[in-house]
Amino acid sequence: MQKTALGRLVSYEMGKSLQEGLGEVQEMIDICDFAVGLSRQLHGLTMHSERTDHRMYEQWHPLGIVGIISAFNFPVAVWSWNAMLAWVCGDVTIWKPSEKTPLCSLACQQVVTEVFENNGVPGGVSCIVNGGRDVGEWLAKDGRIPLVSATGSTRMGKAVGAEVGARLGRSLLELGGNNAIIITRHADLDMALRACLFGAVGTSGQRCTSTRRLIIHADIYDTFREKLIKSYAQLRIGDPLDEGNHVGPLIDRDAVSNYEKALRAAQEQGGRAAVSGEVLSGPGYESGCYVRPAIIEATSDMAIVQEETFAPILYLLRYEGDIHDAITIQNNVRQGLSSAVMTTDLREAERFLGARGSDCGIANVNIGTSGAEIGGAFGGEKETGGGRESGSDAWKNYMRRQTNTINFGDHLPLAQGIKFDI
Repeated sequence: MQKTALGRLVSYEMGKSLQEGLGEVQEMIDICDFAVGLSRQLHGLTMHSERTDHRMYEQWHPLGIVGIISAFNFPVAVWSWNAMLAWVCGDVTIWKPSEKTPLCSLACQQVVTEVFENNGVPGGVSCIVNGGRDVGEWLAKDGRIPLVSATGSTRMGKAVGAEVGARLGRSLLELGGNNAIIITRHADLDMALRACLFGAVGTSGQRCTSTRRLIIHADIYDTFREKLIKSYAQLRIGDPLDEGNHVGPLIDRDAVSNYEKALRAAQEQGGRAAVSGEVLSGPGYESGCYVRPAIIEATSDMAIVQEETFAPILYLLRYEGDIHDAITIQNNVRQGLSSAVMTTDLREAERFLGARGSDCGIANVNIGTSGAEIGGAFGGEKETGGGRESGSDAWKNYMRRQTNTINFGDHLPLAQGIKFDI
């Protein structure tokens, strides 16, 4: 009932296209459905005991309070990944949304309040505290909050992880991504083009799963580069509420500044612009936050290529040899969130997914790096933080495990056959 209104608000406040705003709200709806079903499946294991007339099993109990720190780029979906699961696990939540998207958080809280009132749930199960960095700091430091789930930059995540770790609390970190798509010479280039285009410019390059690097086999490099250049020329940049536009604004002028710095660094380090980036001006662009998505031909050893810039900058990297050469380039960054390979060769696909393949938490074949479904656990390795949210068994993050042993016999044998008779 509220999908259209909330989707428009997401698009208006964050700047992503209306289709993406509606898609984000649908993701919130989907995780609600998932959590309702999950509430009947919070299962433990039963284990055989080595002792006669004993039974062992494990069960899961609520943690109590879960702190949630979310980022501006997904102002409703990422909160819902955490909150919906935490609630069905028996926890209450304290949400610190991004100070850049406060209206979305207030709208979500209002929707939740109405649902809780209609179902006799105390309002305090969902708490919201809007504010800046100081709010995140006290969430991280407060010993009454056993779990803090934080989404944002690696720098922020390291600070939260250190504070929570200092009090031996738990942190669930979803941090930066420097995501790559490998395009082998066996790829369906038309399919690859669609995947790369949305991955690179969707949400104006402000997704943690945005495609930052294309690792293209030398045999098809020139052909695919030309396809990309032609596609970029057709992008429409403007008001995100206009469904005719593909690319909206960056979140603020600080993001624009980072975009410009990255382009300068790429040029200074030897990169060559296949599609030049610029800050747009004129009618409709008065905010100074609209930029042209850029394509830079680069090499993997360039320092800027090792960094995540939250903006629509795509680096083209050439590789020769086999799939393992491409995988080596892909894995040679500090982040490890999302990855993909475009290939019609079964061996290449399976090697990409194997133990010597992608080191990312998400590894896709013939789809892009963006657009995860809620059924799978979402998260990454290395400086992405190691956290897992949303589907699969991510619910275990929001509960504490307890192992139980029951003696239903009339003797008290000790484990490991130990004798302690008096």
